[in-house]
Amino acid sequence: DVLGSHQVRMKVKACGLSPLDFKLIQEVGIQRDFIPVGREVAGVVLQVGPKVTFFQPEDEVVGVLPLDSPCSGLCEVIDIDEYYLVQKPEKLSSLCAAGALRDGICAYTALHTHAHMAAGHTLLVMDGSSPFGLMCVQLACYHGVKVLTTSHSPQKQAFLEQLRPSVGFVLCGSVLVHTARVIPVHNGSSDLLSVVLEETGGLGVDIVVDSGVCLHGDEEEEEDIKLLPHKHDIISVLGVGGHWVTSHKNLQLDPPDCRLLHLKCASVSFLNPEVWTTSSAQQGRYLHILKDIVEKMSAGVLRPQMEEAVPLYEAIVAMETVQRHPKKKAVVQL
Repeated sequence: DVLGSHQVRMKVKACGLSPLDFKLIQEVGIQRDFIPVGREVAGVVLQVGPKVTFFQPEDEVVGVLPLDSPCSGLCEVIDIDEYYLVQKPEKLSSLCAAGALRDGICAYTALHTHAHMAAGHTLLVMDGSSPFGLMCVQLACYHGVKVLTTSHSPQKQAFLEQLRPSVGFVLCGSVLVHTARVIPVHNGSSDLLSVVLEETGGLGVDIVVDSGVCLHGDEEEEEDIKLLPHKHDIISVLGVGGHWVTSHKNLQLDPPDCRLLHLKCASVSFLNPEVWTTSSAQQGRYLHILKDIVEKMSAGVLRPQMEEAVPLYEAIVAMETVQRHPKKKAVVQL
């Protein structure tokens, strides 16, 4: 019942559910019978420790519980270190903050930390209608980046085409930038390479962000992997000095792939969204990212497509669904 010096006791109002990476949990040395779920939380501060300087009781906050957290975000009241939280803007709902925070962190890490995105760059986002892909598209358009994206179904194609006018034109300085093309990959024959080269004048894109990669031809028999791009296609669409940010944990590159990357002076970065809470080396930068995400969501720059909130008694079913289908999102209202 006694709070630590830098701990905050908060009443949880909403909790986002994300899939658990059991292999990562084991590799970082966490050995427990029970692993907490629902680590993206939003709520109200009830009490603060004696050395807490960032918050006061009644403050609305949002944050991500660390991997080794002793409590789950599905608890009514939790104790959390103040350095994992930021102030929640008044206009931003707790449900939206908790449900979209993880995808926002992933998008910032991919585009800013890894790819060093800047106005005038060209970006290819795989599966732009996914929660993570949508965050990347909106964030890139805000910063004056020309965006290409792929769609995995006719419904997603229509959604992305409908989205284009709202994020279509961004005045960045004196440069007018627009979302260039939505490339369908659900009709069996993908024209990814030819479309990208056409849109970039044959130069290729500066940044590619994927949501999974097909490593071998025999993998394409599986339904979930059939729509993923092949690693050689991604390398082929990269321009000189380009950056490929991949979500694939076990990426294997053959010597010809490495040779092509070498010829283009291109680089590959691995996106690990847990790196911020597992390492304290850049804690200040992480808090700056969190603050910027919630401010942009509050201002309407980032507009996640939220699923309907589920009550606490449906959390088990929702978590099972998220674990089986990692691209699905769920948020629990407490």
